[in-house]
Amino acid sequence: MYHQASLAVVVPCYNEEKLITRVLETMPGYVDRIYVVDDLSRDRTVEVVTDYIARTGADRIELICHETNQGVGAAIVTGYKRALQDGMDVVAVMAGDAQMDPADLHLIVGPVADGQVDYTKGNRLASGEAWYQIPRVRYLGNVFLSLLTKIASGYWHIFDSQTGYTAISRQALERLSLDRLWKRYGYPNHILVMLNVHNFRVRDVPVRPVYNIGERSGIRIWRVIPTISLLLLRSFISRLFHKYIVRDSHPLVLFYLFGTLTFVPGFLLGLYLVAYRLFVGNVATTSAVFAMFLTLFGLNFLMFAMWFDMDYNRHLK
Repeated sequence: MYHQASLAVVVPCYNEEKLITRVLETMPGYVDRIYVVDDLSRDRTVEVVTDYIARTGADRIELICHETNQGVGAAIVTGYKRALQDGMDVVAVMAGDAQMDPADLHLIVGPVADGQVDYTKGNRLASGEAWYQIPRVRYLGNVFLSLLTKIASGYWHIFDSQTGYTAISRQALERLSLDRLWKRYGYPNHILVMLNVHNFRVRDVPVRPVYNIGERSGIRIWRVIPTISLLLLRSFISRLFHKYIVRDSHPLVLFYLFGTLTFVPGFLLGLYLVAYRLFVGNVATTSAVFAMFLTLFGLNFLMFAMWFDMDYNRHLK
C-alpha cells in the first residue's frame, strides 16, 4: 500500500524478453499487485515472466495474455479492468521496456493516493535532460503532439503527452468508458480528452528520462503523427460537443466554429495568392486584403476560444 491506498501497477508488454525481468526486479515493495499484460509477443516474454514468477514465488505478480495483438492501449485497459476487479485504489502504468524509473513511482502515485488529483502523468521534458537523451526526431514529434493534445484535451498545463508513466484513481476508472479508449499508441492522448469531459483533475509530474538501456522502440514517428493527429481532431470535436453543448452551454464552441470557418479559407486563399504572385502575375489588392482580413479575423476568434477553454479548465490541476 502507499499512503493507505492499495496500489497496482499495469505492465504492458510486447516483445520485452530482454528487459521485463529488470522491470519486475526493481518494482518497489509498496506495490500490492503487478499485472503483466502480454500483447501476443513473438519472443520469449511470456516464458521469461512465467519463469520469474515460479523462481521467485512472487504472488503479487499476475500474467495476463492477449490471444490477439490489440495494441498497448488495449493492454493497459486489460490491466485497468483487472485492477478494478481486485478493488485497487490507485493504478499506475509502467512499460515493460524499463524506460520508467521505479524511483519516480512514488512521485507519480503520491498525488493520486492522497486525493489531490485523479490522474498523474510523467513529464520527461521538464528538466531539459530529454533534449540530449531522446532521439531528436522523436523529441520534436513529441513536442508537436503535446501542443495538439493541449488544444484537444483542454489540459493546457500538461506537456510530454506521449509518456505512458501514469497513475489513475479507482473513481476515475469507474467513470471512464474503458472499452472506448484508443487501443494503440494514441492511448495517452485519448484518455486525457476523456478525463477532461468528466472534469477530472490532472497533474504533470517531472520524471527522469531513461534511454539507451537496450530498449527497442516500435514507434515509427512519421506513421504515428498523422494517426494521432487525426485521433486528436476527432476527440477534440467530441469533447467540445459533450462538454460544452451536452453538459453545459458555453460560447467558446461558437468562437471555435467561426474561427475555423474564417481562418482556414483565409489562410488557404492567402497561400493561393502568394503562389499566383510568384508564378503568374500581379494580385488584386482587394483579394489580398480580403485574405488577410479572413485570416486575422479567424485567428482572433480561435485565440479567444482557446483562452475561454483555458480559463474554464484552470481548476483541473
